[in-house]
Amino acid sequence: MLRLKLPTDPRWVNIVETNIEEILTDHAWCEQKAASNAITIITINSEYPDLVTDMLALAKEEVEHFEMVHEIIKKRGLKLGRERKDEYVGELAQYMKRSNTGSRVSGFVERMLFSAMIEARSCERFKVLSENINDDELSKFYRDLMESEAAHYTTFISYARKYGQGIDVEKRWKEWLEFEATVIARYGKKETIHG
Repeated sequence: MLRLKLPTDPRWVNIVETNIEEILTDHAWCEQKAASNAITIITINSEYPDLVTDMLALAKEEVEHFEMVHEIIKKRGLKLGRERKDEYVGELAQYMKRSNTGSRVSGFVERMLFSAMIEARSCERFKVLSENINDDELSKFYRDLMESEAAHYTTFISYARKYGQGIDVEKRWKEWLEFEATVIARYGKKETIHG
């Protein structure tokens, strides 16, 4: 369904397991950034009532996920570390900016595809975690979140198609998939969601 070109090597989970506090901290901040992204989308596209409604729901869900991760951190006697830069997302953001032709519709479609790509990769990483981590609680947690991320991915793609008049969204999505494969090939070596 996600059509990602380069799957995550399951051995990435071995790296994750060396520092559970780091993966949980990074994951918490990913959820916060996803909520912020939904709010930004509302701010710059307030003319679409259906989009606003769905982004409000998505932002609330992402904040709930942040809270869920934070509860696991506290329960395990760990600490939520400082917010950190996500270099993978930074590379996708630069591509989004470069790909915008300058029109409002292009900017909208690129933001939707950027958001869909992050959700798709996060969904895939959660699946890998759920199937390979030697921690029953986290295995179930990531399996549950995987379904939510898949729904978010679908939401963003659907809005790109709905409001992307004059843009071949399927062609752009294929280009995004090709680009993302070149980016993710350099990651998978750190105990972070996209690292």
